[in-house]
Amino acid sequence: MDIKIAVLDARTLDRGDISWQAVEKLGTLTRHEHLTPEAFQTRLGDVPLILTNKIIIDAGVMDKLPALRYIGVLATGYNNIDIAAAGERGIVVCNVPAYSTSSVAQMVFAYILHFSQQVALHNKAVKEGGWARSPEFCFWEKPLAELKGQSLGIVGYGAIGKQVARLARAFDMRVLVHTRHAVSGGDDRLLPVDRDTLFRQSDFISLHCPLTEDTREMVNERTLSLMKQSAVLINTGRGGLIDEGALDKALRARRLRAAALDVLGTEPPPPDHPLVANPHTLITPHIAWATRQARQRLVDMAAENIRAFLEGTPQNRLV
Repeated sequence: MDIKIAVLDARTLDRGDISWQAVEKLGTLTRHEHLTPEAFQTRLGDVPLILTNKIIIDAGVMDKLPALRYIGVLATGYNNIDIAAAGERGIVVCNVPAYSTSSVAQMVFAYILHFSQQVALHNKAVKEGGWARSPEFCFWEKPLAELKGQSLGIVGYGAIGKQVARLARAFDMRVLVHTRHAVSGGDDRLLPVDRDTLFRQSDFISLHCPLTEDTREMVNERTLSLMKQSAVLINTGRGGLIDEGALDKALRARRLRAAALDVLGTEPPPPDHPLVANPHTLITPHIAWATRQARQRLVDMAAENIRAFLEGTPQNRLV
Protein backbone atom coordinates (compact mmCIF):
# COMPACT_ATOMS: atom_id res chain seq x y z
CA MET A 1 0.00 0.00 0.00
CA ASP A 2 1.35 3.43 -0.98
CA ILE A 3 1.73 5.63 2.10
CA LYS A 4 1.65 9.41 2.23
CA ILE A 5 4.63 11.26 3.69
CA ALA A 6 4.81 15.04 4.06
CA VAL A 7 7.74 17.32 4.88
CA LEU A 8 6.40 20.45 6.57
CA ASP A 9 9.40 22.79 6.25
CA ALA A 10 11.76 21.38 3.62
CA ARG A 11 13.35 24.77 2.93
CA THR A 12 15.04 24.81 6.34
CA LEU A 13 17.44 22.13 5.13
CA ASP A 14 17.13 21.95 1.35
CA ARG A 15 17.92 24.74 -1.09
CA GLY A 16 17.84 22.39 -4.08
CA ASP A 17 21.19 20.74 -3.40
CA ILE A 18 20.22 17.48 -1.66
CA SER A 19 18.29 14.36 -2.69
CA TRP A 20 15.08 13.04 -1.10
CA GLN A 21 15.26 9.81 -3.08
CA ALA A 22 15.67 7.63 0.02
CA VAL A 23 12.37 8.95 1.42
CA GLU A 24 10.59 8.86 -1.95
CA LYS A 25 11.24 5.12 -2.18
CA LEU A 26 9.12 4.58 0.93
CA GLY A 27 5.90 6.31 -0.15
CA THR A 28 4.36 9.31 -1.87
CA LEU A 29 6.37 12.29 -0.65
CA THR A 30 5.05 15.85 -0.61
CA ARG A 31 7.57 18.54 0.24
CA HIS A 32 6.20 21.81 1.56
CA GLU A 33 8.73 24.65 1.74
CA HIS A 34 7.15 25.97 4.94
CA LEU A 35 3.61 24.91 5.76
CA THR A 36 1.65 27.36 7.91
CA PRO A 37 -0.42 26.05 10.84
CA GLU A 38 -3.58 27.32 9.15
CA ALA A 39 -3.01 24.84 6.32
CA PHE A 40 -2.32 21.77 8.45
CA GLN A 41 -5.86 20.41 8.54
CA THR A 42 -6.57 20.79 4.82
CA ARG A 43 -3.13 19.70 3.58
CA LEU A 44 -2.25 17.02 6.15
CA GLY A 45 -5.59 15.59 7.27
CA ASP A 46 -5.02 12.22 5.57
CA VAL A 47 -1.23 12.05 5.97
CA PRO A 48 0.01 9.42 8.48
CA LEU A 49 3.73 10.26 8.37
CA ILE A 50 5.13 13.78 8.69
CA LEU A 51 8.67 15.14 8.84
CA THR A 52 9.46 18.46 10.48
CA ASN A 53 12.58 20.40 11.30
CA LYS A 54 11.40 23.34 13.39
CA ILE A 55 7.62 23.62 12.98
CA ILE A 56 5.89 23.11 16.33
CA ILE A 57 3.72 20.02 16.64
CA ASP A 58 1.74 20.31 19.86
CA ALA A 59 -1.40 18.63 21.14
CA GLY A 60 -3.64 21.05 19.24
CA VAL A 61 -1.92 20.25 15.94
CA MET A 62 -2.08 16.51 16.61
CA ASP A 63 -5.81 16.71 17.23
CA LYS A 64 -6.28 18.29 13.79
CA LEU A 65 -4.50 15.38 12.09
CA PRO A 66 -6.60 12.23 12.64
CA ALA A 67 -4.45 10.05 10.36
CA LEU A 68 -1.15 10.96 12.06
CA ARG A 69 0.85 7.93 13.21
CA TYR A 70 4.46 9.08 12.98
CA ILE A 71 6.45 12.30 13.47
CA GLY A 72 10.00 12.31 12.16
CA VAL A 73 12.12 15.14 13.54
CA LEU A 74 14.62 16.33 10.94
CA ALA A 75 17.06 17.26 13.70
CA THR A 76 18.56 15.92 16.90
CA GLY A 77 16.77 18.38 19.18
CA TYR A 78 13.04 17.83 19.57
CA ASN A 79 11.79 20.65 21.79
CA ASN A 80 9.30 21.61 19.04
CA ILE A 81 7.36 18.36 19.59
CA ASP A 82 4.99 17.77 22.51
CA ILE A 83 6.35 14.34 23.37
CA ALA A 84 3.84 13.68 26.15
CA ALA A 85 0.89 14.50 23.88
CA ALA A 86 2.27 12.22 21.16
CA GLY A 87 2.63 9.38 23.65
CA GLU A 88 -0.96 9.83 24.86
CA ARG A 89 -2.20 9.56 21.27
CA GLY A 90 -0.03 6.59 20.31
CA ILE A 91 2.02 8.65 17.82
CA VAL A 92 5.61 7.51 17.37
CA VAL A 93 8.25 10.26 17.38
CA CYS A 94 11.81 9.67 16.14
CA ASN A 95 14.76 12.04 15.80
CA VAL A 96 18.09 11.88 13.97
CA PRO A 97 21.10 11.86 16.30
CA ALA A 98 24.73 12.47 15.41
CA TYR A 99 24.24 13.41 11.75
CA SER A 100 26.13 16.73 12.07
CA THR A 101 28.95 15.77 14.43
CA SER A 102 31.83 16.49 12.07
CA SER A 103 30.23 19.64 10.65
CA VAL A 104 29.61 21.24 14.04
CA ALA A 105 33.09 20.36 15.31
CA GLN A 106 34.51 21.87 12.12
CA MET A 107 32.62 25.10 12.81
CA VAL A 108 34.04 25.26 16.33
CA PHE A 109 37.52 25.23 14.86
CA ALA A 110 36.57 27.72 12.18
CA TYR A 111 35.83 30.09 15.08
CA ILE A 112 38.99 29.18 16.98
CA LEU A 113 41.19 29.64 13.92
CA HIS A 114 39.44 32.93 13.16
CA PHE A 115 40.65 34.33 16.47
CA SER A 116 44.10 32.70 16.27
CA GLN A 117 45.08 33.53 12.67
CA GLN A 118 42.93 36.56 11.72
CA VAL A 119 42.77 35.39 8.10
CA ALA A 120 39.80 37.54 7.06
CA LEU A 121 41.25 40.66 8.70
CA HIS A 122 44.57 40.31 6.92
CA ASN A 123 42.98 39.49 3.59
CA LYS A 124 40.99 42.73 3.92
CA ALA A 125 44.13 44.66 4.81
CA VAL A 126 45.96 43.32 1.76
CA LYS A 127 43.04 44.04 -0.57
CA GLU A 128 42.95 47.62 0.77
CA GLY A 129 46.62 48.10 -0.09
CA GLY A 130 48.18 47.51 3.30
CA TRP A 131 50.79 45.03 2.06
CA ALA A 132 51.71 47.17 -0.92
CA ARG A 133 52.39 50.09 1.44
CA SER A 134 54.32 48.01 3.98
CA PRO A 135 58.04 48.86 4.37
CA GLU A 136 58.62 45.24 5.48
CA PHE A 137 58.01 41.98 3.63
CA CYS A 138 55.15 41.17 6.01
CA PHE A 139 52.91 42.78 8.61
CA TRP A 140 50.13 41.84 11.01
CA GLU A 141 47.20 43.91 12.22
CA LYS A 142 46.59 41.87 15.39
CA PRO A 143 48.75 39.39 17.32
CA LEU A 144 48.73 35.83 15.95
CA ALA A 145 48.78 32.83 18.27
CA GLU A 146 49.63 29.13 18.13
CA LEU A 147 46.97 26.80 19.50
CA LYS A 148 49.57 24.41 20.86
CA GLY A 149 49.48 24.52 24.64
CA GLN A 150 46.29 26.59 24.87
CA SER A 151 43.36 25.19 26.84
CA LEU A 152 40.00 24.36 25.29
CA GLY A 153 37.16 23.79 27.73
CA ILE A 154 34.36 21.54 26.45
CA VAL A 155 31.06 21.57 28.33
CA GLY A 156 29.18 18.40 27.42
CA TYR A 157 30.95 15.32 26.11
CA GLY A 158 28.60 13.60 23.69
CA ALA A 159 29.46 12.82 20.07
CA ILE A 160 30.16 16.45 19.12
CA GLY A 161 32.13 17.20 22.28
CA LYS A 162 34.30 14.14 21.66
CA GLN A 163 34.95 15.16 18.04
CA VAL A 164 35.89 18.68 19.11
CA ALA A 165 38.31 17.16 21.63
CA ARG A 166 39.90 14.99 18.92
CA LEU A 167 40.48 18.05 16.74
CA ALA A 168 41.87 20.00 19.67
CA ARG A 169 44.34 17.27 20.50
CA ALA A 170 45.47 17.24 16.86
CA PHE A 171 46.42 20.89 17.42
CA ASP A 172 48.24 19.90 20.65
CA MET A 173 45.77 21.80 22.78
CA ARG A 174 45.06 20.98 26.40
CA VAL A 175 41.44 19.82 26.71
CA LEU A 176 39.31 20.35 29.81
CA VAL A 177 35.99 18.50 29.91
CA HIS A 178 32.97 19.03 32.13
CA THR A 179 30.17 16.47 31.83
CA ARG A 180 27.70 14.58 34.00
CA HIS A 181 29.28 11.29 32.92
CA ALA A 182 32.61 9.75 33.83
CA VAL A 183 35.44 10.60 31.44
CA SER A 184 38.69 8.72 31.11
CA GLY A 185 41.40 11.21 30.29
CA GLY A 186 43.99 8.84 28.86
CA ASP A 187 46.73 11.48 29.00
CA ASP A 188 47.41 14.87 30.51
CA ARG A 189 45.93 16.67 27.48
CA LEU A 190 42.38 15.56 28.39
CA LEU A 191 41.35 16.50 31.90
CA PRO A 192 37.89 15.99 33.45
CA VAL A 193 37.17 19.02 35.67
CA ASP A 194 34.30 20.69 37.49
CA ARG A 195 32.45 23.51 35.78
CA ASP A 196 34.10 26.37 37.67
CA THR A 197 37.59 25.05 36.99
CA LEU A 198 36.79 24.82 33.31
CA PHE A 199 35.60 28.43 33.21
CA ARG A 200 38.67 29.65 35.13
CA GLN A 201 41.37 27.83 33.16
CA SER A 202 40.15 27.73 29.54
CA ASP A 203 41.40 29.97 26.76
CA PHE A 204 38.43 28.87 24.65
CA ILE A 205 35.15 27.45 26.00
CA SER A 206 32.86 25.49 23.69
CA LEU A 207 29.31 24.53 24.74
CA HIS A 208 27.98 21.13 23.66
CA CYS A 209 25.49 20.19 26.37
CA PRO A 210 21.71 19.84 25.97
CA LEU A 211 19.45 22.64 27.16
CA THR A 212 17.92 21.47 30.44
CA GLU A 213 16.81 23.17 33.64
CA ASP A 214 20.30 22.50 35.01
CA THR A 215 22.11 24.00 32.02
CA ARG A 216 19.77 26.89 31.17
CA GLU A 217 21.80 30.13 31.42
CA MET A 218 24.74 28.20 32.81
CA VAL A 219 26.82 30.99 31.27
CA ASN A 220 25.76 33.85 33.49
CA GLU A 221 27.20 36.77 35.41
CA ARG A 222 28.89 34.48 37.93
CA THR A 223 30.48 32.03 35.47
CA LEU A 224 31.50 34.84 33.13
CA SER A 225 33.31 36.49 36.04
CA LEU A 226 35.47 33.35 36.34
CA MET A 227 36.73 33.50 32.76
CA LYS A 228 40.09 34.84 31.67
CA GLN A 229 39.93 38.30 30.16
CA SER A 230 41.64 36.83 27.08
CA ALA A 231 39.17 33.95 26.72
CA VAL A 232 36.69 33.31 23.90
CA LEU A 233 33.26 31.75 24.46
CA ILE A 234 31.86 29.54 21.67
CA ASN A 235 28.26 28.32 21.47
CA THR A 236 27.06 25.95 18.75
CA GLY A 237 24.61 24.25 21.12
CA ARG A 238 21.49 26.12 22.20
CA GLY A 239 21.02 29.85 22.74
CA GLY A 240 19.35 29.25 26.09
CA LEU A 241 22.63 28.05 27.59
CA ILE A 242 23.69 31.70 27.88
CA ASP A 243 22.27 34.64 29.80
CA GLU A 244 22.58 36.93 26.79
CA GLY A 245 22.21 40.14 28.78
CA ALA A 246 25.05 39.14 31.10
CA LEU A 247 27.25 38.16 28.14
CA ASP A 248 26.59 41.46 26.37
CA LYS A 249 27.59 43.41 29.48
CA ALA A 250 30.71 41.34 30.07
CA LEU A 251 31.88 41.79 26.48
CA ARG A 252 31.26 45.53 26.44
CA ALA A 253 33.13 45.85 29.74
CA ARG A 254 36.01 43.84 28.15
CA ARG A 255 35.86 41.18 30.85
CA LEU A 256 36.45 38.57 28.15
CA ARG A 257 37.87 38.79 24.67
CA ALA A 258 34.98 37.69 22.46
CA ALA A 259 32.05 35.35 21.90
CA ALA A 260 31.45 33.25 18.77
CA LEU A 261 27.79 32.27 18.57
CA ASP A 262 25.97 30.12 16.03
CA VAL A 263 22.79 30.08 18.13
CA LEU A 264 20.76 32.71 19.99
CA GLY A 265 17.86 32.56 22.42
CA THR A 266 15.47 33.84 19.73
CA GLU A 267 15.95 32.74 16.13
CA PRO A 268 15.84 34.72 13.92
CA PRO A 269 16.89 37.45 16.38
CA PRO A 270 15.10 40.81 16.56
CA PRO A 271 16.86 43.61 14.63
CA ASP A 272 17.91 45.31 17.85
CA HIS A 273 19.38 42.22 19.53
CA PRO A 274 22.27 43.58 21.64
CA LEU A 275 24.67 40.74 20.87
CA VAL A 276 24.24 41.26 17.12
CA ALA A 277 25.31 44.87 17.56
CA ASN A 278 28.09 44.04 20.01
CA PRO A 279 31.50 44.68 18.40
CA HIS A 280 33.06 41.76 20.29
CA THR A 281 30.80 39.00 18.91
CA LEU A 282 31.15 36.77 15.87
CA ILE A 283 27.68 35.51 14.98
CA THR A 284 26.59 33.05 12.29
CA PRO A 285 22.93 32.18 11.50
CA HIS A 286 22.67 28.67 13.04
CA ILE A 287 24.65 27.02 10.24
CA ALA A 288 27.15 24.81 12.05
CA TRP A 289 25.01 21.78 11.16
CA ALA A 290 24.27 22.88 7.59
CA THR A 291 27.05 21.52 5.38
CA ARG A 292 25.62 19.78 2.33
CA GLN A 293 27.02 16.46 3.50
CA ALA A 294 25.37 16.74 6.93
CA ARG A 295 22.01 17.76 5.45
CA GLN A 296 22.09 14.82 3.04
CA ARG A 297 23.00 12.50 5.89
CA LEU A 298 20.08 13.90 7.88
CA VAL A 299 17.57 13.10 5.12
CA ASP A 300 19.00 9.63 4.54
CA MET A 301 18.92 8.82 8.26
CA ALA A 302 15.35 10.15 8.49
CA ALA A 303 14.46 7.73 5.69
CA GLU A 304 16.00 4.85 7.64
CA ASN A 305 13.90 5.87 10.64
CA ILE A 306 10.76 5.72 8.50
CA ARG A 307 11.75 2.35 7.05
CA ALA A 308 12.27 0.93 10.53
CA PHE A 309 8.91 2.30 11.67
CA LEU A 310 7.09 0.77 8.69
CA GLU A 311 8.76 -2.55 9.44
CA GLY A 312 7.49 -2.39 13.02
CA THR A 313 10.87 -1.79 14.69
CA PRO A 314 11.18 1.98 15.23
CA GLN A 315 14.69 3.30 15.86
CA ASN A 316 15.86 6.55 17.48
CA ARG A 317 12.45 6.55 19.12
CA LEU A 318 11.59 9.32 21.59
CA VAL A 319 8.10 8.02 22.38
